[in-house]
Amino acid sequence: MFERFTKDARAAVRGAVEHAERTGAGTVTEEHLLLALLDQDSGRASFAITALGLADRRDSLAAALAEARRRGGMSKADAEALADIGIDLAEVVSRIEEAHGEGALRGDRGGRRRWSGGRPFAREAKKVLEKSLRVALGRGDRFIGGEHLLLALTVMPGPVADVLADHGVTYASAERALYGDADGHRRAG
Repeated sequence: MFERFTKDARAAVRGAVEHAERTGAGTVTEEHLLLALLDQDSGRASFAITALGLADRRDSLAAALAEARRRGGMSKADAEALADIGIDLAEVVSRIEEAHGEGALRGDRGGRRRWSGGRPFAREAKKVLEKSLRVALGRGDRFIGGEHLLLALTVMPGPVADVLADHGVTYASAERALYGDADGHRRAG
């Protein structure tokens, strides 16, 4: 599949690996893919990220992603559903952190013994890569670019899509920023 990736998409994947390595994460996650896309300063995805206002809100995105990690990846919708049955997720997280240390729910156990060849991709990150292929093919594109990764990140259920939506970025808004009107046609003018 990687032979179908454009130069900017390959750079995003390499950047995601670098983010995982820098933070000591045991796996490359969809969060790392988003952060790598935010790092890019050229290409369609970079243009859309700027047009959507994400480039100026990187700190806010990073904070929201960190909070989602702290909750063990549970979304705000998950927290609301638990609240509906009388469970306060914030309280549960606080108690677990009191007993086991800050970030105990992150799920990433840095320091695990790793096989040579770098960090593996988490199942969710692999699904984003697969979805980016489907997005590209669905648009009639032969190659997978950073823009397809961005679109895939908006639709894959989980903390990254939730954080993007909280920042006003949905598949539809990203598609408009990338391609123009809702039909995918560039606007005249």
